[in-house]
Amino acid sequence: MKINQITNEKLGETVYTAVHPSGLEIRVMPKKGYDSAYAVFGVKYGSIDTAVKNASGEFETIPEGTAHFLEHKLFESEDLNAFERFAKTGASANAYTSFEKTAYLFKGSENIGQSLEILLDFVQNPYFTQQTVEKEQGIIGQEIRMYRDLPDWQVMFNLLKALYSEHPVRIDIAGTQESIAEIDADLLYRLYNTFYNPANMVLSVVGGIEPEEVFDIVERCIKNTDGKAAERKFVKESGVPVRKYIEQQLSVAQKQFLLGYKEELSEPMLTLEDEIASQMMTEIIAGKSSPLFKKLIDEELADMGFGGDVFNGFGFSCIMLGGTSKDPEKAVEIIKGEIERYKKEGIDPAAFERAKRKFYGRYVMSYNDIDDVANLMMNLYFSGYEPFAELEVCKKTTLEKVQSRLDAVKDEFSALSVISPIA
Repeated sequence: MKINQITNEKLGETVYTAVHPSGLEIRVMPKKGYDSAYAVFGVKYGSIDTAVKNASGEFETIPEGTAHFLEHKLFESEDLNAFERFAKTGASANAYTSFEKTAYLFKGSENIGQSLEILLDFVQNPYFTQQTVEKEQGIIGQEIRMYRDLPDWQVMFNLLKALYSEHPVRIDIAGTQESIAEIDADLLYRLYNTFYNPANMVLSVVGGIEPEEVFDIVERCIKNTDGKAAERKFVKESGVPVRKYIEQQLSVAQKQFLLGYKEELSEPMLTLEDEIASQMMTEIIAGKSSPLFKKLIDEELADMGFGGDVFNGFGFSCIMLGGTSKDPEKAVEIIKGEIERYKKEGIDPAAFERAKRKFYGRYVMSYNDIDDVANLMMNLYFSGYEPFAELEVCKKTTLEKVQSRLDAVKDEFSALSVISPIA
């Protein structure tokens, strides 16, 4: 493998990258003075992947929740499960499935090389039987029911259902009781062979381990397959939401709301430049130092948990603003008024500079956390960017760029999700 070095002089950090003959991308950042290391083995396969190309080259629908289901099952084997193997090395292991990826990880301060071998081994060696699949259906079914009672989870997914008519981002990551009932061992093996090939994956390692050791382990442990990155189906949507308002009653003390502004995408994904500019724009409008935040607090229409976020990925993009409130409709009226004011008057240059410094400082500080850096390098790779790209993009972001992102925030593309106390 040809090993490349990418250095950020200001941070004094270097990332070593290589592409294994199988197509696997490897990114390693050694950290001087760190005893522990964090490794994440990521797959470009998430909950939005509800279609897969068949032998005829056509997209075929698969049950919702299969990526999450597969994540659960991959820790099992005929002998010791992966958690038991990691326990012998002293490493703490976990995994998660998001909208766009599945990630398997460990963190440890001893036997790091051995733990890395375990990580690469169990992810590459699936073991499914119909009996264990049926057992898992019951376990995940309980998980799905549990999330139905979580207001933070429900207010977000209700908003996504209000915003999106076709895109699978509107479906719970774990799927539904009905969809997971369709999953069997044969389907899991088929999907594993489609998505879990090294050309559709990345290994990101940060901390107290030498790059040479990581590359040597990869050479020994990665199967040299001739796979290719799986093609993801692009579901194009208009900016118009399915409905403008959705409400659900749950056992909460106070109402909770989330206002979303959907963006109509001309390309499958936002660029990193657009994403960071949107994050700055959201911070300026709804951050803790914004006039909007002060007004909502002063009028007791929000608490300290109020805030905004940029939510985007393959085929979806929206701005979300919300929190708890005694009167969500009044709070939303004020929020929309502030957004219109910024559109008419323009963003204050001083507020832009504060937001830019805050984001740049946040990015720099994140390099002190090996977990954050490893996940960041994985995410950048899946989005098509080199390490440290977010720093350069942030540094070059202009006020004009942030103002232009405000133009994508349109009232006709908005929807409101509210969780109310049970009457």
